[in-house]
Amino acid sequence: GFVACRALSQRCDEPQRASRPWDKNRDGFVMGEGAGVLVMESLEHAMARGANIIAEYVGGAVTCDAHHMTDPHPDGLGVSTCIKLALEDGGVDPDAVNYINAHATSTLVGDIAEVKAIKKVLTNTGNIKMNATKSMIGHCLGAAGGMEAIATIQAIRTGWVHPTINHEDPIDEVQDINVVPNMKQEHNINVGISNSFGFGGHNSVVAFAPFKA
Repeated sequence: GFVACRALSQRCDEPQRASRPWDKNRDGFVMGEGAGVLVMESLEHAMARGANIIAEYVGGAVTCDAHHMTDPHPDGLGVSTCIKLALEDGGVDPDAVNYINAHATSTLVGDIAEVKAIKKVLTNTGNIKMNATKSMIGHCLGAAGGMEAIATIQAIRTGWVHPTINHEDPIDEVQDINVVPNMKQEHNINVGISNSFGFGGHNSVVAFAPFKA
């Protein structure tokens, strides 16, 4: 199915360089494999047992725009709505978001649509660092959302944002956003969001923040 709809990268001779979100020479996503599990509990329960709270889940949302069987809406309308609803769910001011773990699959249409959606909601992009986990591990399909939520929490916990690798010739749409090209960067995260999307217009966004007692 992925081959038939031309979603996969054709860089078979150099797989380590094939996944390249937001790069002008991207040509599709690379399949990955993995799993991730998040354990969430109420604040009251965590404090009662003296847990080391590493991050707080502040909000989330799911939308479905059903624009196309495989492609998102070119202007990212369903995605921007999902981001907006996720922040509203947590009572988060959009200007407080300064980190994005993007869906960023390295596809021609999807990468641009996601950036357009982000800019509709988060207008202060100068303070944002945005990276693509899939640049390093590929697209783990159903596991991708959980794994990238973990990457978001790890960035909050460690103060380091992992790089977007293979970023050599950036598309115009990300010229004004720090996409953490090729080298990790330190970052004090206020609120981070993790975007995950699927074929058929399925969109989900979760937001995390450092826990403050």
